[in-house]
Amino acid sequence: MLLALTLLAAGAALRQVDRIHFARHRPHMARAAELIALQRARANNWTPTVLLVGQWVQIAGWWSLAGHGAGAAIAATLAVAVQLRHLQEIGHAAVHGILARTARANLLLAEALVQLPLGLAPATTRRQRHVRDHHPNATLATDPNLAELHRAGLLPGVTGPRFIAALMYPLTARGLAVTAADLAANLLRSPGRWTRAAAVGAVLSAAYLIGGWTAVVCGVLIPRLVLYPQLAWLSLVVEHTWFDPEPRSGAPAYVEAGRCLRLYPRNRALALLAATTWLPYGDLYHYAHSAHPGVRWNYLPALERHLGAPHFTPAGLLHGSGSVARRHLAALTLSPSAAVAPVTAPARAG
Repeated sequence: MLLALTLLAAGAALRQVDRIHFARHRPHMARAAELIALQRARANNWTPTVLLVGQWVQIAGWWSLAGHGAGAAIAATLAVAVQLRHLQEIGHAAVHGILARTARANLLLAEALVQLPLGLAPATTRRQRHVRDHHPNATLATDPNLAELHRAGLLPGVTGPRFIAALMYPLTARGLAVTAADLAANLLRSPGRWTRAAAVGAVLSAAYLIGGWTAVVCGVLIPRLVLYPQLAWLSLVVEHTWFDPEPRSGAPAYVEAGRCLRLYPRNRALALLAATTWLPYGDLYHYAHSAHPGVRWNYLPALERHLGAPHFTPAGLLHGSGSVARRHLAALTLSPSAAVAPVTAPARAG
């Protein structure tokens, strides 16, 4: 137990190094250009490395804790799933080139400490899919993320039960099969597949050495194959008004305001819970990120205050008349004649 608590505390402390480094003299509200200049002045390769190492030290702490009874095993399962979401979002910053100082360091850190140990696709593939294929085409027919939502069953005319099943897609039999198939493809057919398989094997071995089979099952397999995919899926669901965006032309901030949403804008408790669990490292501020992808997560709150709110600011994810789920369902069951017409207007400079 002492080892587990020590690792958890050490990991949490290591993670703060990057946060503190980038927090100095951070403005409460500012334009994107000002924030980018500040983050470039602070950019380095060592605090992001410490941040990622801290994440893995915390995961090791949960592996150590997992063997101390059923309650500890359940806590470890949930906590590691959250930590994997954190790793995913740090990798997301890396493929945008805003985690570390150099392009090489960004891809190297993402590959070595996120993509490889989690059995994900190469960082270069992720960059192509996310930065070049998704960002310019968000909510459009060519967006690979929208295609993924469609494959899960979020299609026009969807019924209530099928809609609920689609929201829980990674937990369904089909979703679990897709997760397993994607993992197998990454390990067996991706470039550097032997390295990827060895990295996943190293994670499994480390979990066993630290916490035995309980750590392997509750600290690796269930989080990686079941819970983390569900958390990542919900984060995708709340990125945009996927099925009824407001088509706009103009400045990037104005365009993105018509197809992004901001969850929990007036509930600080739920916003804090989301930001520390399933929407970490700036994912809660997806509108600000979409408007200015070059801004690091540390500065997205300040940017959001400058930009204002997007066109949809739901108070809930699943419940309530104005929730994300209700809006998505209404959009998918709405007649095509009710589609929103394109609009053009200026946007506030960012």
